[in-house]
Amino acid sequence: MMKKIEQSGTLSDKVYEAIKQEIVHGNLEDNEALPEERLAKSLGVSRTPLREALRRLADEGLITEKRGSPARVSSFSKEKSLEYMELRVLLEVYNMEKVAPVINDDVLQKLAKNVEEQLITLKQKKYHEFMDLDRDFHLLLASLNDNKEIENSIRRLNTVTNRAFLLLSKTLPQSAMDAYEEHVDIIKALKKRDVSLSTKMMSDHLNNIIERFLLYMG
Repeated sequence: MMKKIEQSGTLSDKVYEAIKQEIVHGNLEDNEALPEERLAKSLGVSRTPLREALRRLADEGLITEKRGSPARVSSFSKEKSLEYMELRVLLEVYNMEKVAPVINDDVLQKLAKNVEEQLITLKQKKYHEFMDLDRDFHLLLASLNDNKEIENSIRRLNTVTNRAFLLLSKTLPQSAMDAYEEHVDIIKALKKRDVSLSTKMMSDHLNNIIERFLLYMG
């Protein structure tokens, strides 16, 4: 059962985040029905903020909506997951080309703090928390882009590929450590103010994710 939403802030935002986390962390199964009445009762909210949240989740591809039927958690096939990853490579490598030249010490400190927390979660075997930090790492870099459509697209693609990454759950300890080490290499390149190397490190990292995905999926 989901935790009830605290009645503060923007309620639809809180509902959206609560359901999204349940989906991304695999607590809701592929194709699982999401009846509005059950969800509203479980979260302790009315249907209005719930419907707004469901629309946002549908826009991000995390759920599918069909008139006359409850929304359902989206299913991600191997092929669809690879399509999303291909888009991530294109967008995030291009994003690195744009943001690496303007990276500043404040952002570098935030990235360094993020990877420190990544390592802590790995040592504590808190892999869902690692996945959240992994996503935050990439979104921090995306947030530096003046083109907010690119930033929003990267945000959406990270969310859906994180869910697909749950397919690697049996090998997540090793693949997560590999990802952490690749994040460290990206920061080292950025600290050198080497745009070409930073871009290459990001490209290698994302393509390694695809290779790990293919290896473990067979």
